[in-house]
Amino acid sequence: GTNWGWYAYDSDLEMLYYGSGNPAPWNETMRPGDNKWTMTIWGRDVNTGEAKFGYQKTPHDEWDYAGVNYMGLSEQVVNGKLTKLLTHPDRNGLVYTLNREDGTLVNAFKIDDTVNWVKKVDLRTGLPIRDPEYSTHMDHQATGICPSAMGYHNQGIESYDPDKKLFFMGTNHICMDWEPFMLP
Repeated sequence: GTNWGWYAYDSDLEMLYYGSGNPAPWNETMRPGDNKWTMTIWGRDVNTGEAKFGYQKTPHDEWDYAGVNYMGLSEQVVNGKLTKLLTHPDRNGLVYTLNREDGTLVNAFKIDDTVNWVKKVDLRTGLPIRDPEYSTHMDHQATGICPSAMGYHNQGIESYDPDKKLFFMGTNHICMDWEPFMLP
Protein backbone atom coordinates (compact mmCIF):
# COMPACT_ATOMS: atom_id res chain seq x y z
CA GLY A 1 0.00 0.00 0.00
CA THR A 2 1.45 3.28 -1.09
CA ASN A 3 1.43 6.45 0.99
CA TRP A 4 0.20 9.24 -1.23
CA GLY A 5 -2.07 11.21 1.03
CA TRP A 6 -2.15 13.42 4.04
CA TYR A 7 0.53 13.65 6.72
CA ALA A 8 0.66 15.11 10.22
CA TYR A 9 3.65 15.94 12.42
CA ASP A 10 3.97 16.12 16.21
CA SER A 11 7.04 18.22 17.03
CA ASP A 12 6.97 17.26 20.75
CA LEU A 13 7.02 13.53 20.04
CA GLU A 14 9.07 13.99 16.85
CA MET A 15 6.68 11.67 15.05
CA LEU A 16 5.14 11.68 11.56
CA TYR A 17 1.71 10.16 10.88
CA TYR A 18 0.33 8.95 7.55
CA GLY A 19 -1.79 6.22 6.01
CA SER A 20 -1.02 3.50 3.50
CA GLY A 21 -3.35 2.70 0.63
CA ASN A 22 -5.24 -0.31 -0.60
CA PRO A 23 -3.77 -3.63 -1.78
CA ALA A 24 -3.90 -4.71 -5.42
CA PRO A 25 -5.39 -6.17 -7.47
CA TRP A 26 -8.88 -5.15 -6.43
CA ASN A 27 -10.14 -8.71 -6.90
CA GLU A 28 -9.62 -9.93 -3.34
CA THR A 29 -9.61 -13.60 -4.39
CA MET A 30 -6.24 -13.07 -6.07
CA ARG A 31 -4.48 -11.89 -2.87
CA PRO A 32 -5.18 -14.01 0.22
CA GLY A 33 -4.42 -12.91 3.78
CA ASP A 34 -4.62 -9.57 5.57
CA ASN A 35 -2.34 -7.87 3.02
CA LYS A 36 -0.18 -6.30 5.73
CA TRP A 37 0.62 -3.39 5.88
CA THR A 38 -1.92 -1.88 3.54
CA MET A 39 -4.79 0.24 4.89
CA THR A 40 -2.67 1.18 7.91
CA ILE A 41 -2.17 4.29 10.02
CA TRP A 42 1.56 4.66 10.63
CA GLY A 43 3.40 6.53 13.39
CA ARG A 44 7.12 6.97 12.63
CA ASP A 45 10.07 8.48 14.47
CA VAL A 46 11.27 11.31 12.20
CA ASN A 47 14.87 10.98 13.39
CA THR A 48 15.33 7.26 12.73
CA GLY A 49 12.49 6.44 10.33
CA GLU A 50 11.53 3.59 12.66
CA ALA A 51 7.84 2.66 12.73
CA LYS A 52 6.62 3.21 16.28
CA PHE A 53 3.25 1.70 15.42
CA GLY A 54 1.02 0.56 12.59
CA TYR A 55 -2.72 0.10 12.98
CA GLN A 56 -4.41 -1.73 10.09
CA LYS A 57 -7.96 -0.47 9.68
CA THR A 58 -9.28 -2.71 6.90
CA PRO A 59 -7.35 -5.99 6.76
CA HIS A 60 -7.74 -7.60 3.32
CA ASP A 61 -9.51 -4.54 1.91
CA GLU A 62 -12.11 -5.69 -0.64
CA TRP A 63 -13.53 -2.28 -1.60
CA ASP A 64 -10.60 0.06 -2.49
CA TYR A 65 -10.94 2.12 0.67
CA ALA A 66 -7.35 3.48 0.40
CA GLY A 67 -6.64 4.65 3.95
CA VAL A 68 -4.62 7.80 3.29
CA ASN A 69 -7.03 10.51 4.47
CA TYR A 70 -6.57 13.30 6.98
CA MET A 71 -4.66 12.64 10.21
CA GLY A 72 -6.07 15.03 12.82
CA LEU A 73 -3.98 15.72 15.92
CA SER A 74 -5.65 16.83 19.14
CA GLU A 75 -5.30 16.58 22.90
CA GLN A 76 -8.38 15.42 24.74
CA VAL A 77 -9.28 13.79 28.03
CA VAL A 78 -9.41 9.98 27.85
CA ASN A 79 -10.15 8.06 31.05
CA GLY A 80 -9.54 11.22 33.09
CA LYS A 81 -6.12 11.96 31.53
CA LEU A 82 -5.17 14.54 28.89
CA THR A 83 -4.04 12.38 25.96
CA LYS A 84 -2.36 13.08 22.61
CA LEU A 85 -4.75 11.71 19.99
CA LEU A 86 -4.80 11.08 16.26
CA THR A 87 -8.25 11.08 14.63
CA HIS A 88 -8.68 9.65 11.14
CA PRO A 89 -11.95 9.64 9.19
CA ASP A 90 -11.43 6.82 6.71
CA ARG A 91 -12.94 6.15 3.30
CA ASN A 92 -14.23 2.87 4.74
CA GLY A 93 -16.92 4.84 6.59
CA LEU A 94 -15.35 4.71 10.04
CA VAL A 95 -13.68 7.35 12.20
CA TYR A 96 -10.70 6.02 14.15
CA THR A 97 -9.08 7.65 17.17
CA LEU A 98 -5.68 6.39 18.31
CA ASN A 99 -3.33 7.35 21.10
CA ARG A 100 -0.69 8.97 18.91
CA GLU A 101 2.18 8.07 21.22
CA ASP A 102 1.76 4.29 20.96
CA GLY A 103 -1.00 3.63 18.38
CA THR A 104 -3.49 2.18 20.87
CA LEU A 105 -7.04 2.24 19.52
CA VAL A 106 -9.18 4.59 21.63
CA ASN A 107 -12.36 4.50 19.56
CA ALA A 108 -13.79 3.56 16.17
CA PHE A 109 -17.30 4.40 15.06
CA LYS A 110 -19.35 4.63 11.88
CA ILE A 111 -19.58 8.02 10.20
CA ASP A 112 -23.19 7.17 9.36
CA ASP A 113 -25.60 4.35 10.25
CA THR A 114 -25.76 3.27 6.60
CA VAL A 115 -22.15 1.97 6.66
CA ASN A 116 -22.81 -1.73 6.17
CA TRP A 117 -19.65 -3.63 5.12
CA VAL A 118 -18.76 -3.69 8.82
CA LYS A 119 -21.02 -4.31 11.79
CA LYS A 120 -18.61 -2.67 14.25
CA VAL A 121 -14.96 -2.59 15.28
CA ASP A 122 -13.98 -4.79 18.21
CA LEU A 123 -12.24 -2.23 20.42
CA ARG A 124 -10.33 -4.98 22.26
CA THR A 125 -8.71 -6.47 19.13
CA GLY A 126 -9.06 -3.45 16.82
CA LEU A 127 -10.48 -5.72 14.10
CA PRO A 128 -13.56 -4.94 12.03
CA ILE A 129 -16.49 -7.35 12.39
CA ARG A 130 -17.58 -7.67 8.75
CA ASP A 131 -20.99 -8.36 7.30
CA PRO A 132 -20.44 -11.20 4.76
CA GLU A 133 -23.43 -10.03 2.68
CA TYR A 134 -21.29 -7.10 1.49
CA SER A 135 -18.13 -9.08 0.73
CA THR A 136 -16.75 -8.91 -2.81
CA HIS A 137 -15.69 -12.56 -3.13
CA MET A 138 -15.90 -14.47 -6.42
CA ASP A 139 -19.26 -15.75 -7.62
CA HIS A 140 -21.13 -13.26 -5.44
CA GLN A 141 -22.62 -9.99 -6.59
CA ALA A 142 -22.78 -7.72 -3.59
CA THR A 143 -25.36 -4.97 -3.89
CA GLY A 144 -25.81 -1.81 -1.90
CA ILE A 145 -22.32 -1.81 -0.34
CA CYS A 146 -21.97 1.35 1.75
CA PRO A 147 -19.80 3.27 1.36
CA SER A 148 -18.74 3.06 -2.28
CA ALA A 149 -15.04 2.95 -3.21
CA MET A 150 -15.19 6.75 -3.16
CA GLY A 151 -15.78 6.53 0.58
CA TYR A 152 -18.10 8.35 2.95
CA HIS A 153 -15.15 10.59 3.59
CA ASN A 154 -12.59 10.97 0.86
CA GLN A 155 -9.70 13.35 0.36
CA GLY A 156 -11.17 16.48 1.91
CA ILE A 157 -9.43 18.47 4.57
CA GLU A 158 -10.92 18.56 8.05
CA SER A 159 -10.58 21.05 10.83
CA TYR A 160 -10.50 20.73 14.60
CA ASP A 161 -11.82 23.30 17.06
CA PRO A 162 -9.85 22.79 20.31
CA ASP A 163 -12.24 24.99 22.30
CA LYS A 164 -15.32 22.99 21.31
CA LYS A 165 -13.32 19.74 21.00
CA LEU A 166 -15.04 19.01 17.68
CA PHE A 167 -13.83 17.86 14.27
CA PHE A 168 -15.55 19.19 11.16
CA MET A 169 -15.55 17.24 7.89
CA GLY A 170 -17.45 16.75 4.68
CA THR A 171 -19.05 13.44 3.81
CA ASN A 172 -20.37 11.58 0.77
CA HIS A 173 -23.38 9.26 0.84
CA ILE A 174 -22.77 6.93 -2.09
CA CYS A 175 -23.14 3.14 -2.14
CA MET A 176 -22.16 0.63 -4.85
CA ASP A 177 -22.70 -2.82 -6.32
CA TRP A 178 -19.66 -5.04 -6.91
CA GLU A 179 -19.05 -8.28 -8.77
CA PRO A 180 -15.42 -9.39 -9.15
CA PHE A 181 -13.98 -11.44 -12.00
CA MET A 182 -10.69 -13.26 -12.53
CA LEU A 183 -8.00 -11.67 -14.69
CA PRO A 184 -6.02 -13.93 -17.04
